[in-house]
Amino acid sequence: MQANWHAMPPAAVLQQTQSNTSGLTSVEAEQRFHEQGPNTLPAIKTEPAWKRFIRQFHNVLIYVLLAATGVTLLLQHYVDTVVIFAVVVINAIIGYYQEGKAESALAGLRHMLAPTALVVRDGKRQQLPAEQLVVGDIVILEAGARVPADLRLLETFSLQVQEAVLTGESHAVTKQTEDLAEQTALGSRSNMAYLGTWVTTGHAQGVVVATGSSTEFGRIGVMLTEVSKLTTPLVEQTARFSKWLTFLILFFAGALLAYASWLQLKPFAELFMIMVSIAVAAIPEGLPAVMTITLAVGVQAMARRHAIVRHLPSIETLGAVSVICTDKTGTLTRNEMMIAALSLSDAQFNITGDGYAPNGEVINATVDTALVSDEARLRDIGRIALLCNDAQLHESADGWQVVGDPMEGALLAFAAKLGISVEHDRRQWHRHDEIPFDAETRYMATLDHDHQGHAFVSVKGAPEQILTMCSWQYAVGRQVTELNRDYWLAEAKRLAAQGLRVLALAQRQVADTDVVLEQSELSKDLVLVGLVGLIDPPRAETIAAIQQCRQAGIGVKMITGDHPGTATAIAHQVGIENADKVLTGSELDNLSDEQFNDTVKEVHVFARTSPAHKLRLVQALQAQQQVVAMTGDGVNDAPALKRADVGIVMGIRGSEATKQAADVVLTDDNFASIVAAVQQGRTVYDNLKKVISWDIPTSVGESMAIILALLLGLALPITPVQLLWVNLVTAITLGLTLAFEPTEPNSMKRPPRHRSEPLLRGALVWHVVFVSILFVIALYGVFQYALNQGQSLEVARSMALNTAVVLEIFHLFFIRNIYGASLTWRALRGTRPLWTAVILIVMAQALVTYVQPLQQLFGIAALDWHEVLLVLLIGVALLVTVEFEKQLRIRFFNWRL
Repeated sequence: MQANWHAMPPAAVLQQTQSNTSGLTSVEAEQRFHEQGPNTLPAIKTEPAWKRFIRQFHNVLIYVLLAATGVTLLLQHYVDTVVIFAVVVINAIIGYYQEGKAESALAGLRHMLAPTALVVRDGKRQQLPAEQLVVGDIVILEAGARVPADLRLLETFSLQVQEAVLTGESHAVTKQTEDLAEQTALGSRSNMAYLGTWVTTGHAQGVVVATGSSTEFGRIGVMLTEVSKLTTPLVEQTARFSKWLTFLILFFAGALLAYASWLQLKPFAELFMIMVSIAVAAIPEGLPAVMTITLAVGVQAMARRHAIVRHLPSIETLGAVSVICTDKTGTLTRNEMMIAALSLSDAQFNITGDGYAPNGEVINATVDTALVSDEARLRDIGRIALLCNDAQLHESADGWQVVGDPMEGALLAFAAKLGISVEHDRRQWHRHDEIPFDAETRYMATLDHDHQGHAFVSVKGAPEQILTMCSWQYAVGRQVTELNRDYWLAEAKRLAAQGLRVLALAQRQVADTDVVLEQSELSKDLVLVGLVGLIDPPRAETIAAIQQCRQAGIGVKMITGDHPGTATAIAHQVGIENADKVLTGSELDNLSDEQFNDTVKEVHVFARTSPAHKLRLVQALQAQQQVVAMTGDGVNDAPALKRADVGIVMGIRGSEATKQAADVVLTDDNFASIVAAVQQGRTVYDNLKKVISWDIPTSVGESMAIILALLLGLALPITPVQLLWVNLVTAITLGLTLAFEPTEPNSMKRPPRHRSEPLLRGALVWHVVFVSILFVIALYGVFQYALNQGQSLEVARSMALNTAVVLEIFHLFFIRNIYGASLTWRALRGTRPLWTAVILIVMAQALVTYVQPLQQLFGIAALDWHEVLLVLLIGVALLVTVEFEKQLRIRFFNWRL
């Protein structure tokens, strides 16, 4: 079938679809239905739920955790067993839930399809289920109806269609029937009506040219089924880290077991239990739990900042985002129309305000002063905006809302800014006749009378049309002069170049006895009062948010289906870099892959883009190792949202399909909330890095103390059961406190980390080695000190055991300040979760040390206050030593963890 329906005249389309204006016969329609299938989106092929759940356990770290579960169960360490197994199950449930998103996204698309359609068949109008439509059907469109399939329009009567859900165009599009050039972009195909869009005004007749997955809307559904979701940087890094660490620990444990057995250092059964305890202590089995809890804490923090995270790792991925690809309409802008500029015959003005709120000023663009509200020309232009208007404004809890056409709502707010009392003046004027807006005439006119014997014809419409109807214009003092057509055409062009939608406002005073308005009377002699430029204004907070993104090293690219001029104007206003350089979708189609990739680096504003363009742009950025966040609200954004590393949807205006494809939903539709999300994401990653930086050195250090004693044939400073005790009480408890650490200062002034950056960088490897050596020295040193003082083996091991716990606590105080100084009052003051955990661990350690049954269980003895003080001083010495090393490392080598 011919794809370029917009480039064909109606007669050719009917011939190509083998149809006519009387519609198909029932027999023809039934035959085509069997050939083409139903007008629905394709269903996703899903595997059984149990297979999806079982597949979640296919992971190296999960295998190790399951093995650790078995080992701890054999050792009758039941608490560890329950905790580790719970982590495994929780991770599986989260992964199982995430895999159902694609099916949910398509379900969201299906909800947006029209349930029924008004069709001409057998020469008669009839209502049919929309899924029964076939190519060649003649469909009748009426105001308020959803378009049930892709249609080539045959007849239009004042038809306007809202296509923002598909193209991103912020205002309703006027439709006509003339054929267009083949290269016409999707958003400019004014002779087509697409599935999923809806009719705002007028009515029309069209022939179905595509149904189901062949429609523009359906192709989005197909893309959703085909687009694969990339794994997050955290998942990638954790997988690499887990494989490497697990292999290393098991290799050394096995080699050490073989070596110790060969030398017959101890009986094999005892050696095996020692190796098991070392492996269990060294493998950070608590890390997934702490990681999950850290992410959950971040999710809760984001919920307080108006963002709902649907995919747990996405909160951390936000911290790695290097590029935000944002839609314009409803994301950077308010998705509302506002008068932004006014041109009179001798001056230009800027209009301030916020959306439909009737508050603002008319500022002279040259002298920067407000116009006086009683100037005659302002009263005229305000009256035209009020009377030639069918909309209404009302204030609600969500702000000012418009009932009716958004453009007319903007005109009402504009009239109020000019000092017109909307409600009062509407009561003073009575409309006797009107000529509604029509796509052919491109204007609207009303005839209104007041109670003082005045009557005016008020007209608004396209400048090119209104200029043909005017012979005069107003000059200063409301003097009527001859129309300067060249001036007004230049002004209209200037405003359009700024991305504004331009309307001309004109009037003519008539006799009080005139009560009928004829089109023939409007063909000339109107007085042109002025031009107004409308724009979907940017959100006030967006400018600051984009500036923060730039400070954080995050690029912002606008990808919109709107007009290039509009995109440029908004890009300038919100502060996007290189805003003057704009590429359209048709220009992107003409680029080779190499040119396309180069273009993505340099250009930051893309207009007239289709869903396929948005998806291709996201993929090109990811190919350059960028971590991409995509924001949007329309169905046209859904495939790119799903493909992006983080898909962010506007919760208020966003479609259900888009929400299902996204990872993060902003409940306030505020671009500024993305900055808060990125900051929280960086906080989460910082805290995860702190957990690893604390867990690995302590685990390795304690294990090395046992290994060293074993290889030297000396008494063990800590027994396997004591090592498991330390691992139990500190591994998750202390590490968990790091999940609640506040945001580091200047976190939004650091550049984003590279997507392939490993969790264990060179500085952290050095820290592991350095702290492990300190742990070995401290544990073995205090153990030998006690023995040299004539203390029993139980007392010596009690001192070593308590020293291990104290070292972990003081090391925690160091790690929580890896970006700043650790020996300050603010750093040592800590957080409530930290001190809660410290108190609980000290109490648990006191019970083990001083309660006799527990002493016997762990093979230790009570300590006197001198020995306790020595243990505490060792912890202080560790903190001072690692802080001194950190300051030297940062100041002389700029080497940070």
